Amino acid sequence: MRVRATAATAALAVVGILASTAPAQAAPARAGTADRTGTLRCQRQGVDPTALIRYRSDTVIKASLSTVFKLQTHVERWPSWQAPVLSAKRLDPGPLRKGSQFLWTTPAPATPTTPDTTLNITSTVRQLDRDSCIRWSGPAVGDGLRIDEGVHVWTFAEVTGGVRVQTEETWTGAQVEADVPTATAVLGAGLDQWLRELKATAEAHDGRPHADR
Repeated sequence: MRVRATAATAALAVVGILASTAPAQAAPARAGTADRTGTLRCQRQGVDPTALIRYRSDTVIKASLSTVFKLQTHVERWPSWQAPVLSAKRLDPGPLRKGSQFLWTTPAPATPTTPDTTLNITSTVRQLDRDSCIRWSGPAVGDGLRIDEGVHVWTFAEVTGGVRVQTEETWTGAQVEADVPTATAVLGAGLDQWLRELKATAEAHDGRPHADR
């Protein structure tokens, strides 16, 4: 789940809400796939099909699959490469797995219907398949703002030239649903930035130059 306190966020339109990079030649994925409607799934589970607020995006990262997946699942290290993640704490020991929980915080910009605040997000991993996919969900609560549930799916697949990372997320809750276009734009800005930062960090780690998405 992701929101951003940046000027660019406010200016975003909801045009191209399913924006993505050009299709890549993908190797067969395992548990991380998309169904006939294009909804991403991890072990056959996807985002909330009834949610009014949803966004999907993807990129190709010129790095190894192990590097990309490790960065994404070492939750406690997110603040070191994602500036908008103010803090991140695992609530259980050991490798991230089904049932793992983590608490993290991120700023939420003011909108016409919600205040500027910091969200405290408690996420629970629902499905995880190593080097293939991860799905988590949970509420986000700030001073004067609540997202009842965010459901977030990530899939990872080796392709020609690197790793294709796809992500899809939905939000539900009366406050964010009061202005669906704005909430969708905020969600989309956050997911697109997350992908950019994951790409830059993974490619720098593997010693390869990165290009804009």
